[in-house]
Amino acid sequence: MGLLILLFAILVAIRAYAPSLFYDPLISFFKTNHSTSGLPTFNMGRLIVFTSLRFWANTIISLMILWVLFRKQTLVRFSLLLYILFFIGLIVCFIILLKVSKPGEHMLLFYVRRFLIHPLLLLLLIPAFYFQKGRK
Repeated sequence: MGLLILLFAILVAIRAYAPSLFYDPLISFFKTNHSTSGLPTFNMGRLIVFTSLRFWANTIISLMILWVLFRKQTLVRFSLLLYILFFIGLIVCFIILLKVSKPGEHMLLFYVRRFLIHPLLLLLLIPAFYFQKGRK
């Protein structure tokens, strides 16, 4: 139980210290009235690298949480495959949206970015695996 609390605390710390740990000019942009503004100036390569780093940091912690909760290697491998597929699809969408985004049309970019930088997939997998475990 202590390890589980520690892992969740690490996820919270990643979120809390993200502005100082990761390059992301979109953090402050999405806190403003972005509905009429264009995207801020940013370094595309650096943004992609740091967004990817944040995704994989959250993924590693999330996989550890899944291991602590379920202790099944097949479940963790399946989850890793899902994370890889989600990453590929989301990062491609993220890059495309960064390139084609127009002022006032940032909500899709906001949500794709949110799935990349927050451990939302974990919040879907835990109940799904508990449900599957209960059916057996």
